[in-house]
Amino acid sequence: MSLAVLFSSAPLFAAQGGALLLPDAADIARQCQQTISHAKVKIAALEKLPLAKVNAANTLGEWNRINQDMDRFGGPAGLLSEVSPLAPVRAAADACNLKLSALISDVLQSEALYSRFKALKPKDAIDAEAQADLLSNFEDRGVNLSKEKRTELAAIFNKIEKLQQDFSRNMRDNQARISFTAAELKGVSARFLESAKKDAAGQYVLGFDYPEIDAVMGYAENEATRERYYSGRMKIGGAANLQILKEVVELRKQIAQLTGYPSYAAFAIRNKMAATPEAVNTFLADVQSRVADLEKSDIEELRQEKTRFTGKADSVLKRWDVQFYEEQLKASRYQLDQKQVREQFPTEPTIAWMMNVTGTLYGVDFRPNAQLKTWHKEVRAYDVFDRSSKKYLSSFYLDLFPRDGKYKHAAAFPVRGVSTLSGQTPVSVLVTNFSREGFNQDELETLFHEFGHVMHGVLSKTRYTMQAGTSVKRDFVEAPSQMYEEWARRPEAEALFNDTCPSCKPIDPKLIAKMDEARRFGRGLKYARQVLYSAYDMALAAADAGDPQAVWQAMESKTPLGYVAGTEFPGTFGHIVGGYAAGYYGYMWSEVLALDMLSAYGSNVMDVKQGKRYRELILENGGQRPAMELVEAFIGRKPNADAFFQEITGQRDAAAKTAKQ
Repeated sequence: MSLAVLFSSAPLFAAQGGALLLPDAADIARQCQQTISHAKVKIAALEKLPLAKVNAANTLGEWNRINQDMDRFGGPAGLLSEVSPLAPVRAAADACNLKLSALISDVLQSEALYSRFKALKPKDAIDAEAQADLLSNFEDRGVNLSKEKRTELAAIFNKIEKLQQDFSRNMRDNQARISFTAAELKGVSARFLESAKKDAAGQYVLGFDYPEIDAVMGYAENEATRERYYSGRMKIGGAANLQILKEVVELRKQIAQLTGYPSYAAFAIRNKMAATPEAVNTFLADVQSRVADLEKSDIEELRQEKTRFTGKADSVLKRWDVQFYEEQLKASRYQLDQKQVREQFPTEPTIAWMMNVTGTLYGVDFRPNAQLKTWHKEVRAYDVFDRSSKKYLSSFYLDLFPRDGKYKHAAAFPVRGVSTLSGQTPVSVLVTNFSREGFNQDELETLFHEFGHVMHGVLSKTRYTMQAGTSVKRDFVEAPSQMYEEWARRPEAEALFNDTCPSCKPIDPKLIAKMDEARRFGRGLKYARQVLYSAYDMALAAADAGDPQAVWQAMESKTPLGYVAGTEFPGTFGHIVGGYAAGYYGYMWSEVLALDMLSAYGSNVMDVKQGKRYRELILENGGQRPAMELVEAFIGRKPNADAFFQEITGQRDAAAKTAKQ
């Protein structure tokens, strides 16, 4: 069966939701070319539209149709490049994505199209926002530059797109493995080791998917084992990815020069909420000033835990010690064992509980749709219905467990955007690498975080696909998902667990209290690390950016735990090669807004009235209204960073405890 468009409302597909066709590489190549050729015909016609006849229907409406035609193919192709079990399919999808990206670069440099969008007189605020976003996209690609500079800029963007693909592929297809004896893995879960692969000598052969990382770094008692594994993990991008990042940094400098900005950071941040690099750097400095002492305190507590564990009074904490001694400290101080957490949150009941919580909060139902084909036997599909009207809204897929050739982290892929103008419904895909043994505390929060992204996609009701769901400013996009992490640990949400699974072990309030106490430890380390990542990202986007590996070594060397000789973290930092360049700060910036929006729920995160308001204001509007306008409307005032800084320092926990008393 041909690829056509993987998710579609066309007759070949299910009437509701998005039925997936499973293409081979030849299908992708053929349909990719057909999609591009079809788009070029429509774009050429739009370029010839008389300026005097420009209106919302024949410009924004037509652009919406063109986008939908491309996204119906490009969205799923982008997904398959990261999740297909078949290497030829991934390669064909990668090749098509480059062609689609090149087409977009060409289109966004069209003076004829730009002049028509500029001539448009918006009929309302939504059209005005769409017009402003479009004009900004054209200007980002240099539409106002000379022809020579436009050509040069297009070549740079196309080159960067290829380098991003190469970087991602080097991580995704990495086959690096490390062998350990049973003695070297003392402390690691016996259940985990039962499913681990062995070599001819009987040694365990481990890769670098997250279940393996957590198993070794969190529980291997042998320090040499942790050190060897940590060093291996920090090199999986290899020299190739270091070179790619170096080349990308230089190309971004050229973008800034061609477009007349003092740095790539100035170019990239000007259309984000922060607006300027100076605002970002001030924010990062403020966070750093508040976490510096907390980080040192956390390190000293972990060093003392290492002394207790090893019996050596002169113990020095190393980077490969942090996760292990965090688990040891949480076990000794809070009597928290992540094995108990996994037993409390078994895989299938926990997913069902999370959906029950979400459906109750937002007034929707999730119905499994076993008739929809998937790209792997472990992937499951769902349709979303409004609980009140019974109307079909959207669909999503869950691809939860690791396998070779699959995207290595956790992400929500907005495969198809909504458009109320055309009646197109959205489809999102959640891609993670969870353990099959149940959820530990971090995985539980990640599940809710990423499902927050999925809800932003599938509950969106925007007029145009270009503003659907998570198509918001990069330093706001994480706010809904970061806020939703709170539902993973609040008693009002946990009260629904046994309603979801009556046969499951009842939620133990003492365990939840331990989890909450344990979560509070290590915030100094956590936020200091986030500041470092963000500052490093900004350094690479600066006018004087140096060699990425050298810059990283210099910056990490100044931190309390220092730099580990021989490690090559920049070669693994896919965020700043991809969409988070000069934008990684957005995780913490978004958290400021997330925690402030959370305040609207008061002491009850399961307040369905607030859930309805949030769904209608934040989720349904996607990017068709300014983010700050939406936040202010939801919380009833201008946002502030009070809750965020209280979270860092622990004051928020103290206030919550006092309120309960």
